[in-house]
Amino acid sequence: MTKPTSASGAAKRAPGAGAPPRRGRRVDPIARGIWPFALPAVVVTAVLVLAPIAYTIWLSVSDRQADGTNAGFLGFANYTEMFADSEFWNALKVTVFLFAVCLIVETLLGLALGYVMSLDVPGRRIFQGMMLIPAITASVAVGLVWLLIMDPSLGAANQILAKVGVDPVVWLGDPDIAPWSIALVDIWQWTPFMALIIAAGIRSLPEEPFEAAAIDGASGWRTAWNVGLPLLRPVLTVAMLLRTVDLVRFFDTIYIMTQGGPVNATNTLNVYGYNTGFVDNEPSYAATLQIALLVLVVLIAGVFTWFRQRAAR
Repeated sequence: MTKPTSASGAAKRAPGAGAPPRRGRRVDPIARGIWPFALPAVVVTAVLVLAPIAYTIWLSVSDRQADGTNAGFLGFANYTEMFADSEFWNALKVTVFLFAVCLIVETLLGLALGYVMSLDVPGRRIFQGMMLIPAITASVAVGLVWLLIMDPSLGAANQILAKVGVDPVVWLGDPDIAPWSIALVDIWQWTPFMALIIAAGIRSLPEEPFEAAAIDGASGWRTAWNVGLPLLRPVLTVAMLLRTVDLVRFFDTIYIMTQGGPVNATNTLNVYGYNTGFVDNEPSYAATLQIALLVLVVLIAGVFTWFRQRAAR
């Protein structure tokens, strides 16, 4: 039999002893002993992230020469030059174009493919593993393979077109087609990655809302649009955010396949900054371009983070 607790016995207890912690009370992380474990990560982050950013900012406001000497402080002269540089605006346009096209297509195709991958069918795990092969392959290798596929004379792409009676296409030599060719390669490589994240999200959705929609007589499309997509929005936002950071700083595949050509048609901000710093030997102006790229990444990532927080409410 449980012994009853008297009111006087409860009054003799130490204040707060045995009582659950009050909501809203902030616990000092140092008192909990968290900082000794977090300090190495903070130091590594400061050394590997914050220090290079600070050094890049210093380069962008100075006159650094290719031989390593610094001619002095320039202030915002490099930024003024950048905003007056037509090639900068062209690189920004190409960057935004590739970002928008690749992200939209990869999300839509990833949503359809993710639904297929979420179905319980024999061999589903094997299929998922095979679909991830493009995403886990090095981008340099992907660029070399597609460079051979899109070769205008010996490439498999034009040979397939010739079989169906279509004239050969200059995939990487035409300024109007080259950006779409680069987008095609990125879509082929990263759509399975989006699909895998979306498939995991679909499989984690609760069943009750779909059962309720079926009882109400909703069709499959209405259920997917009014029930499935709203529930899947946080997962879609995270997947798009992950691809956003990579797409805005798109570099390796482009440099392997076109090096920013033809006629700067695929010259993104990252490629333009690399060519400026290591080909034209202008490190200070290249640092200015990379700061502009950093601002663009932070702005776009901030928008997606805001949407993710809003969707999680």
